Amino acid sequence: MKNIIHVPNGSRYEENGWVRINIKGTPSQRGFAYGQLIKDLMPDIIKAMDFVMMDDYGVALDVMKNLIYDIFSPIVTNNYPELMEEIQSITKGIGKRDIDLQFVFFWNCYYSLGYVFGKLPEIIKSDPELSNKYGDIFPSGISGGASEGGAGDKCSAFIAVGNWTEDGKIVCAHNTFDNFIDSQFVNVMLCVKPEKGNSFIMQCAPGQVSSGTDYYVTSNGFIVTETTIGGFNQFKLLNPVFCRIRNAVQYSKSLDDFVKFLEDGNSGDYANSWLIGDTRNNEIMRIELGLNFVNVERKKNGYFIGFNAPYDGRIRNLECSNTGFNDIRRHQGARKVRLEQLMKEHKGKITVEIGQEILGDHYDVYLNKVNPCSRTCCSHYDLDQREYMSQSDRPLPYQPRGALDGIVSSTALAKRMGLSARWGSSCGLPFHAKEFFERNIQWKHQEPYVIDRPYQPWTTFACVKRKNIKTGKRRTSKRKGKQTRKTNP
Repeated sequence: MKNIIHVPNGSRYEENGWVRINIKGTPSQRGFAYGQLIKDLMPDIIKAMDFVMMDDYGVALDVMKNLIYDIFSPIVTNNYPELMEEIQSITKGIGKRDIDLQFVFFWNCYYSLGYVFGKLPEIIKSDPELSNKYGDIFPSGISGGASEGGAGDKCSAFIAVGNWTEDGKIVCAHNTFDNFIDSQFVNVMLCVKPEKGNSFIMQCAPGQVSSGTDYYVTSNGFIVTETTIGGFNQFKLLNPVFCRIRNAVQYSKSLDDFVKFLEDGNSGDYANSWLIGDTRNNEIMRIELGLNFVNVERKKNGYFIGFNAPYDGRIRNLECSNTGFNDIRRHQGARKVRLEQLMKEHKGKITVEIGQEILGDHYDVYLNKVNPCSRTCCSHYDLDQREYMSQSDRPLPYQPRGALDGIVSSTALAKRMGLSARWGSSCGLPFHAKEFFERNIQWKHQEPYVIDRPYQPWTTFACVKRKNIKTGKRRTSKRKGKQTRKTNP
């Protein structure tokens, strides 16, 4: 029997490593309920962020959270008042003096931080008020550390439809791989039933109003995920990504709407290859969203894969550096090859269960053997000595980083606003923090902040109850041909 915590407009229980939360109502109602339900989880996040800000950026958390708030909050207040009200209400629901609005807002902007950081001196200098408050901290540009090498890269994904899946319907799979120290918190499975727009379920960290890791299933049949574009180095101060994707998920009625919402005031922050499935029309789409260049493709028969590098040559060459697109020593090039192999191997047979297997795959195409490492679909940087690829702006040998989850959904599951999810590595391999830091003492400074992730099973979550739902059935005939449309705005 689950121990369910109830508050007005919300509830919470825990299952197999996940914190399952339901919230509903107006922005203030659902935000306050959300804050009440996650307030016990926030102190560990504050503790980790306090360390990460200085260790990765050289800036104290108190300074960084206030700076990010001062930069982005006027934009969010003016352009996304509903989300600002929700964030303010989350803070009130948490009700802790040391967890203020500035931190909760900063935490929602966290996925933009690596993109805006290198531009901070320019942004501060252009605004007299910011210059007066922060000019002495960033007096003459930033070099080294977080500003080098372009954006980090993470996640494996695919979406398939038509002749590629067992029932001809959509199957979409994604895993998150990232640094354990901050992404160990993305174990919330949040069902949001807003007063206006679509309801949706998403994976996120406590207190965040968008997914961040980016897996959503909406009440009107959209499945949404992405993989980041590695090495991306463009940024323009406009609308932050957490607002654009949240609006897209809550208010889109078509695939075209997703393109519109994501392009609206695009800052280039958290540049992604978005994979979106419209289960009602049995159509899938990939949006390679750079800053100045966007590539959109749609199919009713085929697949898209995500491996942290863009196919669009304009984005790859003009807006990125060192993407690893064809380098199978690197995880991008290796997974580009392996995911293609797995799509062809499972053509006509892809189901939710096959999606789970693909996310947990450990075949290394560089060494041509089973070898869980940074190059495999289920990523294990913590096991990788990086003897074939190590550079200053990319993950280091045995870095505490890798796959932290696995999520798969399908047309059948989407009818229930549901998905199948595993917390921990996609393959189920446990992570024992004490043993890891004893073996790799170069990372021991992170030990006070990194927690164990034991083996967990796959678990189905759904916001709509319906008995005997099937995840797919064999069809008697297969469709022929494929439809692809490209647009290059």
